[in-house]
Parts: sequence; structure tokens; C-alpha cells
Amino acid sequence: MSEITLKIGNEKHLAKQLETNSRYDAKQKQKIASAAKQFEGLLTSMMLKSMNKTTDGMFGSSEDGYGNDMFDTMFEQEIATKMSETKGLGVAEKLYKKITGEEMPAEIRNKLSERINPVKIHNTTAPSDSTKVQPSNSASERLNNYEKHIDEASNTYGIDKNIIKSIIMTESAANNKAVSGAKAKGLMQLIDSTASDMGVRNVFNPRENILGGTKYFAQMLRQYSGDVKLALAAYNAGPQNVEKYKGVPPFDETKNYINKVLGYLDHFKESEQ
Repeated sequence: MSEITLKIGNEKHLAKQLETNSRYDAKQKQKIASAAKQFEGLLTSMMLKSMNKTTDGMFGSSEDGYGNDMFDTMFEQEIATKMSETKGLGVAEKLYKKITGEEMPAEIRNKLSERINPVKIHNTTAPSDSTKVQPSNSASERLNNYEKHIDEASNTYGIDKNIIKSIIMTESAANNKAVSGAKAKGLMQLIDSTASDMGVRNVFNPRENILGGTKYFAQMLRQYSGDVKLALAAYNAGPQNVEKYKGVPPFDETKNYINKVLGYLDHFKESEQ
């Protein structure tokens, strides 16, 4: 029997691998990794929601007890957070390697894991392009009436209370009875379908409205891997438009909305100093 030899063209294989890697610079690779991680985060969120929906929630439906849906969301957030602290589902790494031909560097993976953790949003600062705004005295007085509900929502969903305040001021100027032309209602301007999805029974009840609005924003924040601008865009224009335009939609209303929220965020953070 003649000897069987395996011929390997080392030069060709190496050249092909180097050519694949060299197509992307460091900045492009960072963007690829971020997009891959966002996809994994969205997939994780969809899986957890699907599991909870199939089992009517880990704690039962909202009809079985008030607050059960809130505990389900907390459970989803904790699971998603723990998964992001490790290698998650491994989907992001596989996508990154498929596109770049490289393993995802540990420093990039660790940085992305920090971004996707919704609890870390407590330290969020407004980008420099925000518009400085200041609430009126009457609006500030109204907002002070809801401080305990804002603190509860902040602690429950891991969202900086100043962001909650900023959304409330932008949406309704802290007017609990506000109703928009699109029939959005209350402090955080929830439409009926969103209010129902968030377990809000009385949209004009300040506590329920703030908890429901914060819960929805926390979901958007998790869906967009901690990107505050994208989460705000989704809150204002809907996640379908963020997906359609692959970023902040080119709507003046949405752009002004984001800048106004971030401007209020600047104000509230400065007030604490």
C-alpha cells in the first residue's frame, strides 16, 4: 500500500486568514463586536420573554397577584445580567469570528458586558450634545410629590432616578393628568397598549404610571445594550422605527426629545452636586 500524504498549502491558508483579518481596522472591529453583542442581548431577551409567556410568568400572571409581572421583569433582568457578565450564549463571539476571522478579544468582550448590564446605568452621564434645560418652579414642585415612587422605580428596575425624572419632565412636565393627542397618558405618557403590557391597571395612578414607564424604558435599555440615546428613541418613536433606521430615527421630534431628556438629566445631576 502506497503511503498517503496530506498536502497542506500553508502559505495560501495563512495568506487567506491574514487577508480576512486585515479587512477591518480596530474601530470597525469594535462596531462589529457591539452589533454582535446587541444581537445576542436581543435574542436573550426574546428567549426569556418567550419562556415567561409560555409558563404565564415565573410568579404567575398579573391577575394572580399585583406586582407579579414586575417580579418577572426583575428576574429577566437578573438572568440577562448574569449571562452578560460571562460569555452569554456565545452567539456574539461566533458572529464576530464568522465576520472577522478572529476570536473576540477579551478586552472588547469585557467592555461590552459592562455596557449591556442595565444596573450600571446608575452612573450614566448626559452626552455633550444635550440641550441645557431647566424645569419651571411649578413643574419642580409637582415632581417632588412623586419622589418616593421615582425612588421605588429606580431601585426596582436599576435605572438612575435622574433619568426617570428627566423623562417625566419631558413627557408631561410632571402633570399626572396629561393626555397627548396620540392618547398617551399620565406622567410618563403611556399609551394604552404599553400600559397594559407593563401591567399598569390605572394609567393615572402616579405610582403605577412611573413603575410602568420605567419598566418599559428598562426593557428598551436592555434591548439596546445600555445605549441611552437608542432607548430614548425607542421610548419616543417606538423600537420598530429604531430597527427600521438602524439607529435614532431621522425625526425632528425624536431628536429634540432625546436632547431635551438629556438636558434635564444634566440639570438634575448638577442639582445633586
